[in-house]
Amino acid sequence: MSIAARMMRMRLILAVATLMPLVCSAAAQSVSAPNASAQNPGQWSPVGLWQAVDSDTKQPTGWFLIDDHNGVFDGIIAKMFLKPGEDPNTICDKCKDDRKDHTWLGLEIIRGMKPEGENKYGDGTILDPRDGKIYKATMKVTPDGQTLVVRGYIGFEFLGQNQYWTRLPDSAFSALDPSVNPQYIHKVAPPPAQAQTPRKSGTAPARKSEAPLGLRSPVGQ
Repeated sequence: MSIAARMMRMRLILAVATLMPLVCSAAAQSVSAPNASAQNPGQWSPVGLWQAVDSDTKQPTGWFLIDDHNGVFDGIIAKMFLKPGEDPNTICDKCKDDRKDHTWLGLEIIRGMKPEGENKYGDGTILDPRDGKIYKATMKVTPDGQTLVVRGYIGFEFLGQNQYWTRLPDSAFSALDPSVNPQYIHKVAPPPAQAQTPRKSGTAPARKSEAPLGLRSPVGQ
């Protein structure tokens, strides 16, 4: 082989060696990109089960289930963490709308949230079941999809206060009461209507909300 041919072959080998890392990098990106884009929409969605904790004790104060109703997001109290002496049948006796006298479990406290940006939702309200007050509210999902920042306010958003809720795994749904568990609702046929049995004398009625649970107000006291 002539010297010129050897030099041409050497240049070709060097050119291929230079291009190989670029080709491999482009191939890796083409494989990983679809997975990343597929995860983002799910991470930014507020739909799911969330846990609030007491900022002092770090103990859970409630679970909240948020659902999507044709692009409008609402949320209910899905689980309550009762202290000794607290009644699980506490009702929202101070509510002034259709939620009046509804039990706290299953009570819709978040209403009307609509998408405002990539991971923010607003134009909604949040209810404090202890006093029946309704506040304007926004929600924002953190980029990792694991924290929901719920902000209640009066007047201007910057005057409000944040709550930080943590996303719970799907396995947590098994701990919910069937009456609020979406895995059971609409799957079990409703029982036939029965006449309401008069309350026997001496039977305690559902307690009102004088002794509320450890759910914090969405705005400062």
